[in-house]
Amino acid sequence: MRRVLAGFLLVVGCEVGWAQSTSWPAGAEHAVVTLWPQGAPGPNTTTGPEAETSTAASPQMAGRWVARVGNVSVPSLTVYEPKGAGNGAGVVVFPGGAYKILAMDLEGTEVCEWLNSRGVACFLLKYRVPETGPYPKSDEALEDAQRAVGLVREHAAEWKVDAKKIGVLGFSAGAHLAASVSTHYGTRLYARVDAADERSCRPDFAVVVYPGYLADPENGMKFSADIPVTRDTPATFLVQAEDDTVHVENAVEYFLALKGAGVPAELHVYAEGGHGYGLRRTKLPVTGWPDLVDEWMKTIGVTPAGR
Repeated sequence: MRRVLAGFLLVVGCEVGWAQSTSWPAGAEHAVVTLWPQGAPGPNTTTGPEAETSTAASPQMAGRWVARVGNVSVPSLTVYEPKGAGNGAGVVVFPGGAYKILAMDLEGTEVCEWLNSRGVACFLLKYRVPETGPYPKSDEALEDAQRAVGLVREHAAEWKVDAKKIGVLGFSAGAHLAASVSTHYGTRLYARVDAADERSCRPDFAVVVYPGYLADPENGMKFSADIPVTRDTPATFLVQAEDDTVHVENAVEYFLALKGAGVPAELHVYAEGGHGYGLRRTKLPVTGWPDLVDEWMKTIGVTPAGR
């Protein structure tokens, strides 16, 4: 009986330790805005209630747990304002998760905390999953992204950001979503809800981190025709590792498409790193990419050079 009880306590202890080690949900100091006041448009793809899908047995990243949120039917924006005076820039963050789940801390809350430390306001999008992308296979995630950028621009004064310095930053499927909203902003995919939908949903800049779905492995890694790059696509920063199982051609082919259209773009390819590291530092150089983004934002004039 003692052995059984000890085993039970060990399992419970692991679960409690895991739950306490993630930074999602965000604290009460962060405002949460429901994206669709009257309910999200389109079909509900969930198979149950919204829930954290990770367990104590789930893979870790850099020795820490990852919050994997699934069955999202009520998308929202969590507002992260800089602790001190901000510099006017704002970024909408799209976590990854193969359009099945959302890595809400690894590729969400931790990113917002880093951006805040640089004086940048952050807006963490919990978009609908599962099976809500990639567009045009499904519309729902891109609808959420369009709506989110418009909302931030509509509330720019309230959230102390410059309406002309609103960017997007995404990882994996979220990186694909960042590319999608960077190239599908001319027409909303949904009926107008309010004044936010009269605002442009074109990002002013984009950060695309280990993207997927941009190059087709069944077609010789040809760049996706579903990402219609033009000269009006926003300036973009891309980073990916050559050994990424999702294929480094996703970043490379997007960079070449941007270059061909005359869009300012910066590409960083590393020999090692795999996939899904977020901002968590390891011994691999690829995990130093946030420092490069920091400098790039200064270079393109989004943040002040002296900061």
